[in-house]
Amino acid sequence: MTQSQPLTILFADVSGSTKLFETRGDVEARRLVAAMLGALAEVTSRHGGRVIKTIGDEIMCTFPGAMQGLLCAVDMQKRIAHDPGFATDKLAIRIGLHHGDALIEENDVYGDAVNTAARMAALAKREQVITTASTINLLTNVGMLRTRAVGQARVAGKLQPIDIVDVQWQEDTSNVTMVQRAIRLDAGGAKAKLLLRYRGQVLEMDALSQPFTLGRDTASSLIVEAEWVSRNHAMIEYKRGYFVISDRSTNGTYVKVGDADELRLHRDEVHLRKSGTISLGQTIALNPDHVLLFQCSE
Repeated sequence: MTQSQPLTILFADVSGSTKLFETRGDVEARRLVAAMLGALAEVTSRHGGRVIKTIGDEIMCTFPGAMQGLLCAVDMQKRIAHDPGFATDKLAIRIGLHHGDALIEENDVYGDAVNTAARMAALAKREQVITTASTINLLTNVGMLRTRAVGQARVAGKLQPIDIVDVQWQEDTSNVTMVQRAIRLDAGGAKAKLLLRYRGQVLEMDALSQPFTLGRDTASSLIVEAEWVSRNHAMIEYKRGYFVISDRSTNGTYVKVGDADELRLHRDEVHLRKSGTISLGQTIALNPDHVLLFQCSE
């Protein structure tokens, strides 16, 4: 039975896990990631939350109220930061959360609140907690938390950008790195632009643009008609301070940044820097009629 209920949805994922698998091997890396997720689950339980699921190196939790979720996020960051075992491998987490109406079905949660929380997690950087201003506005005692407005962000399905907030959890408020990281989304992101050129079309994105989809589907932001292109092939969005392209296709996406070697993405993502080319489904050399040119500016 499906029911709607206001909940705080929290996503936390491990930062640095990809390099961990390369340096420590699969078995040891998996053990460390599992230990981190176990620690996050313990903190969730202490704050009256519920772990919905873990997906790879990410955990999804729910809480009845906004304050429970926010205090849990702060304690999650402290728990990981103060663990010498995790610090040795330079592991950290990034967290995004949002309070809103969610659909509860069996043992899972769906809906707008989940999508918004996931978007906050995508925007968060290492050792950062990002939430929506509407979540903070629900609190009756904001003084328990230190927050900083960091601008606006687009969320799929919403017509207008939403205000977002950085929850500062470090005890040392003079930490310059923390402040620089917090304001980057606001100051630097506001100037970020991405130009895409394809067959005479010139398309522009900024930090507040909706995610930009590419593929054969007629609902795509850019339709690329070629038999080797998937219906929903790839997506470009602004997150964590960069424009990122993620592949969702069967044949992969080929990206060349500047003079670097051509990179094949398959169900993976890479951030776009400076200028280069994108080819869907085939190498750039084999696909000259459908190559996209991109140029980033900050």
